[in-house]
Amino acid sequence: MTPDTAERPPHEPERLPLDAPLDPAALVVPGLRVEVVASTPSTNALVAERARSGEAEGLVVVAEHQTAGRGRLDRGFEMPARTSLPFSVLLRPRVPAQQWPWLPLLTGQAVAATLRAHGFEAGVKWPNDVLCAPAGGERKLVGILVERVEGPAGAAAVVGIGLNVGTPADRLPVATATSLALEADRLGLPVPTRAALLVDLLATLRESYDTWQGGGAGAAERLRASYAASCVSVGRRVRVELPAGRTLLGQATGVDEQGRLVVAGPDGEVAVGAGDVVHARAL
Repeated sequence: MTPDTAERPPHEPERLPLDAPLDPAALVVPGLRVEVVASTPSTNALVAERARSGEAEGLVVVAEHQTAGRGRLDRGFEMPARTSLPFSVLLRPRVPAQQWPWLPLLTGQAVAATLRAHGFEAGVKWPNDVLCAPAGGERKLVGILVERVEGPAGAAAVVGIGLNVGTPADRLPVATATSLALEADRLGLPVPTRAALLVDLLATLRESYDTWQGGGAGAAERLRASYAASCVSVGRRVRVELPAGRTLLGQATGVDEQGRLVVAGPDGEVAVGAGDVVHARAL
């Protein structure tokens, strides 16, 4: 028995670094204002309410426990407290409205790049699910939901991100999900603290967002090329569940200038702007 465990009351479990409470004073990212809440049904809902009230760009709300998170297609989920990073960012893009569909893809690209910088095998499944993609299969690490909000101050984008950090296998929402802790065990990597991850994720997202807004056509093309290189859907046989119950089967060949997935199907190439993608291994 070590001195630490001898002094700890028997009913108090050892606190791992991943479980440590987030300290707002340590969450400093230029251009952003980070607020930490103990518990909320949805960080996106909190930030959307602030956006409608005229909150300026740059607000970030991160929850220690999100009790009613919402993913794409209104799928609900809840993670154990302090095992994940659920947070939302308020942005007010100045680019033309037709370019806004790139924001979810930009976010997925920024998150995947951050995780790769920490040694994880991260890639993006179109449009913005971030996967760990080892040779033996793909597991979802991160979910992203971007919502447009209208208010007296104009339109805003609420960028919601949920990253599984220390979530144990038996508490993951689906069998095809994973967490950084599980992937770190497989790869022999250290797991960054939630605070360090949050700061790195926000800094990369802010840099990517500012470049996208200020770089004109050249920046847009660089984003398209870098996203396509990180997109694990490109080059794969896919099944796309389209709106209105239609299904498209084919080969994903690329991503076009509007961020749509280009799929070569039975009737030629189709640019898909919305839909659920299933990769060939699950067909």
